[in-house]
Amino acid sequence: MSKLVIVESPAKAKTIKKYLGSDYEVIASMGHVRDLPKSRLGVDIKKQFAPKYEVIKGKEKLVDDLLKRAKKSDEVFLATDPDREGEAISWHLAYLLDLDLDKQNRVEFNEITKAGVSKGMSNPRSINIDLVNAQQARRILDRLVGYKLSPFISTKIRKGLSAGRVQSVAVRIIVDREEEIRNFKPEEYWTIDAKLIPKGSRKTFSAALYGDQSGKIKVTNEEQANKILDDIKDADFIVTSVKNGTRKKSPAPPFITSTLQQEASRKLGFQSRRTMKVAQELYEGVEINGLGATGLITYMRTDSLRISQTAIDEVTEFIRGNFGEKYLPSKPRFFKSRNNAQDGHEAIRPTNVNLTPDSIKSSLTSDQYKLYKLIWERFTACQMADCIQKTTRADITANGYVFKASGYRVDFDGFTVLYVESKDEQEDAEKELPPLEKDMSCKVKEIIPNQHFTQPPARYTEASLIKALEEYGIGRPSTYAATITTITSREYVKRESKTLIPTELGEACTKLMKEHFPHIVNVKFTAQMEQDLDTVENGEIEWVNLLDTFYTDFDETLKKAKTDMEGVKIHLKEDETDLICENCGKPMVVKYGRYGKFIACSGYPECKTIKKFVQETGVDCPKCGGKVIVRKTKKGKPFYGCNNYPNCDFVSWNEPVNEKCPQCGELLYRKKGKKPSLYCAKEGCGFTKPE
Repeated sequence: MSKLVIVESPAKAKTIKKYLGSDYEVIASMGHVRDLPKSRLGVDIKKQFAPKYEVIKGKEKLVDDLLKRAKKSDEVFLATDPDREGEAISWHLAYLLDLDLDKQNRVEFNEITKAGVSKGMSNPRSINIDLVNAQQARRILDRLVGYKLSPFISTKIRKGLSAGRVQSVAVRIIVDREEEIRNFKPEEYWTIDAKLIPKGSRKTFSAALYGDQSGKIKVTNEEQANKILDDIKDADFIVTSVKNGTRKKSPAPPFITSTLQQEASRKLGFQSRRTMKVAQELYEGVEINGLGATGLITYMRTDSLRISQTAIDEVTEFIRGNFGEKYLPSKPRFFKSRNNAQDGHEAIRPTNVNLTPDSIKSSLTSDQYKLYKLIWERFTACQMADCIQKTTRADITANGYVFKASGYRVDFDGFTVLYVESKDEQEDAEKELPPLEKDMSCKVKEIIPNQHFTQPPARYTEASLIKALEEYGIGRPSTYAATITTITSREYVKRESKTLIPTELGEACTKLMKEHFPHIVNVKFTAQMEQDLDTVENGEIEWVNLLDTFYTDFDETLKKAKTDMEGVKIHLKEDETDLICENCGKPMVVKYGRYGKFIACSGYPECKTIKKFVQETGVDCPKCGGKVIVRKTKKGKPFYGCNNYPNCDFVSWNEPVNEKCPQCGELLYRKKGKKPSLYCAKEGCGFTKPE
C-alpha cells in the first residue's frame, strides 16, 4: 500500500521520512495553502461571516502536485503542526484534496523522534472542527479589524497604516508605559551604608541604615542625612542580634513558549522571532553526525508545564549518572500550569536528554547550539535538588540607630551547578558575612551617604512585554513574536538597545484608538476575546455568534468615528522636514508610498516636486566631512555611508556616533548586541566602553 503523509516543512518531512520508511511518501505543504484573499475583505458579513478562501498565490502548482499524489495513494495522513494553525492547515488540505473530514487521517507529533512519530501514526483521529473554527474565528476577527479599521486610520494620520486586534493593544501597553515615565515625579531619598570590620576579623562587611529604636526611618534630604552622620560620628557599632537560618531555592519550571522567548532575550540577546525560528528548526529536525535528521526538542508552541513520565524517568537517570544521587530531589518535580493554559502539549524539553549540547555541538549552527543548550539545561535543572543556602541576618546599633546586614553562603549548590534563571530586574547580590556574634563590637572603616531619586518604571523590553501580554491574557504563545515584529516593522515602536519605545506615529494611533475605539485597545476586552476563542475551541459556543456579537458593536463604533472625525487630519512632527521646495518655496514633508518614504512638497497637488528620502545620522563623515547617512544593501540590510558617494568611499556596518575617542580622538562607533558598547575603529587603539 502507498501512504502519503503531508507535513508543513521540508526539514520536518525529511526527519519523519527517516522513521516511517519506504512504505510512506512524506511531502511538505510549505505552510498554509489556502487563505483569505490579500486584496479584499474576503468575508461575507451578511452570510454569517462566510469566508471566501482561495489558494495562496504561487502555490497552485504545489496544490496540483499534492492532489495528484493523494489520488495515487491508498491512504493520506495530515501531519501538520499540533495546534490551532496546524489543524486549520489540515482542514484546508482536506478540502482541496477532497478528503473525508470524518475519516481518521489527522496525526500529531509532539516530538519528531522515532517514538513520537510512532505514537502519532498509531493514534490517528478525525479533524477537530472546533479547533478549526477557533482558528477561523481568530482569522476573521483580525481581518475585520484590519480591513475595516486600517483604511480609516490611514485617512486620518498617514497613508498605508494598519490596525490589528492584538498589535494595537501591544502598542497601547508600550505607549501607556511611556506616559507613566513622562508623568513621573522623582522623589529624593538618601541611604547611609556603613563599612564595618568585626572585632578579631579582617573581613569588611556592609550594613545599611534601617532606622532607630522606634522603627524604620525614611531619609528624604541632605540635612536629615547629615544629622544622622553627626549622631553616629564617634558612636560604637555593636551587634545587637544575629539570626542564622537555612533557605531553599528551587529550580524554575521547564520552558513554555513565552518563558523561552523571555529567557532567550535576557540570556542570549535573541529577538522573539529569531528564537521561534531556531526552535522550529530544533523541533523539525537537524542533521546530527551518526544519527541523521533528528528532532531535538518537543513542540515549541505550548503553554503547558506538563512533563511525560518517560521524560522524567530519563532525566532522573541522567542526573543520577552524571551528578550523583544527592543532586536528585526526594521525588520528581511536577509543575502546575496557568489556569487558562491549554494542555495539548508537554512543556518544551529535549527529546533525548542524553544528547547533551556539547556532544552534538559540531552538528549545530551557533544559534541552534545556544538555544538547545538553554532548553536542555533548564529542563535538566528542573528535576534536580534544591540549592541550600545558609543565611545570616544581623542588626548593628550605633547611638540608637539600627543598621542591618544580610548575607548567605551556599551549603549545597543543587540545580545551580547547571542553571540559574535570569530576571528582568537584577536583585542586589548578597555577600557572605564574616562570623558575627551578639554584643560584638565593630570597627568603622567608612560611612557612605548616598543621594538617590526614585526612578520611573522601566521601559518594556521584548522579554518584559511578552511577560505582560501573557499575564494580561492577550494573544497566544504562537502570536507574541509576530506581534512584536509587526509593531516594530511598521514603525509604531522603535528599538533602542533592548528597550521598546513608542514613536510619534505609535502614540498618535493609540490616542485616536483610545478616543474612538476604546474596546479595540482595551486590555481586558482583548483578553476576554482570547477566552471566548478558547470556548469556541472547546465547542462551548458557536464561532459565528462570537463574530456577530463583536461586529455589531464594532461596526456602529466605526460609523460614529467616521462622522465625528469628518474632515479631521492628524499631522505628525516626524513627517516635517527643514527642507524648502526649490520650485515653489513651500516646506517639504515626508510622504509614504508603495516603495517606502520619499520627500514631497507640501503644496501638492499644485506642486509635484519630490526627492529621495535620506535618513541622516547627524554625524560628519570622518573621511571627507560630508554627512553620514543610512543606506541599504540590495537585500535591505542597513549600513552607514557618506552622502558624497561615489567620491567618498566611507562605509560601516556599525553606526558612528557624535563622540570622539578619548585616547586617539577618532570617531566612536556603536556596537549592538547583548551588551551594547561604543568602540574606536582605529587600528591599534582598542578603546571600548559600555553604552
